[in-house]
Amino acid sequence: MSALTISTSRPTRLLPRLLPAVLPLLVSVILVFFALNAPGFLSFGNLSSLVLNNFVLLAIVAIGMTWAVAAGGIDLSVGTALDFASLGFVTMLNGGHGLGVAVAVALLAGCTAGAFNAVLIAGLRIAPFLATLGTLFIGTSVQQLLSDGGQPIYIAQDSLPGISGLLIAGVPLPIYLVALLAGFYGLVLARGRLGREILATGTQPQLAYYSGLSTRRIAVQVFIGSALACAVAGILLSATVNAYVPMSGNAYLISAIGAVFMGTTLSRRGRPNVLGTLFGVLFINVVANGLLLIGWNFYWQQVATGTLIFLVLALSFASRRFLQHSM
Repeated sequence: MSALTISTSRPTRLLPRLLPAVLPLLVSVILVFFALNAPGFLSFGNLSSLVLNNFVLLAIVAIGMTWAVAAGGIDLSVGTALDFASLGFVTMLNGGHGLGVAVAVALLAGCTAGAFNAVLIAGLRIAPFLATLGTLFIGTSVQQLLSDGGQPIYIAQDSLPGISGLLIAGVPLPIYLVALLAGFYGLVLARGRLGREILATGTQPQLAYYSGLSTRRIAVQVFIGSALACAVAGILLSATVNAYVPMSGNAYLISAIGAVFMGTTLSRRGRPNVLGTLFGVLFINVVANGLLLIGWNFYWQQVATGTLIFLVLALSFASRRFLQHSM
């Protein structure tokens, strides 16, 4: 009996330590695979494009989404916040205002989507899924009305900000912004009082409510915080493409959700965390970029990416269920 006890308890003890390493290990494997099989994958041009044009924007959106999922909800309106910020940024620049004013207005415009969500969720007690879905539909209609059915608005040539290409100590500014936002949102979620309240609300909402936590205040902070991160992404997107493109933010929604849930595999308790989200973003972008270089059709890229995400999540959930039954 003792031998049997030792043999069954040993994997039970090791499994919680191995689970958080699954996603980083998988990212490392696919990096090596595409480095060996995808022509030009390791070229400077491809890697810089992968980081600056793909990773940065999705990472910022997914960081905001992490708070919403950690609080037990979801934010389907991240694209709306991004687009509102982009519209405000471009409008201010074309109106002759300085970069500082344009950034401030863009952040405020993006946060209006989060504030509207907060009113619906905290004020009217509408479920986050339905509230943010409504904001998504309303935001899409507003953009179509303001842009003549979805026409891009280009930044005037004499107002181009050029902030996306700005280098600080040889490192592009967007990289610093990702690091700054990841550090702030990650530390608040992992170490801050608000983070503990967010996680308590997400894991045991009834207990959190009866413990005296203000779930309404937490909802307001979470969804405005999510919109604020997306507003930063909207500014960077406009500065990169030199235009406001209506409804372009919706392209990041599904990938952001996938990255956040993939990132839960880095937590032994399966909780959303910013570091895991960044690994999820890296995984999604590397797979998409590598399959493109190999020559896969776009639709097959989506199938492959979705299948890999499903396998990672299925492995994580099955492992945790095994641990629960074996304890």
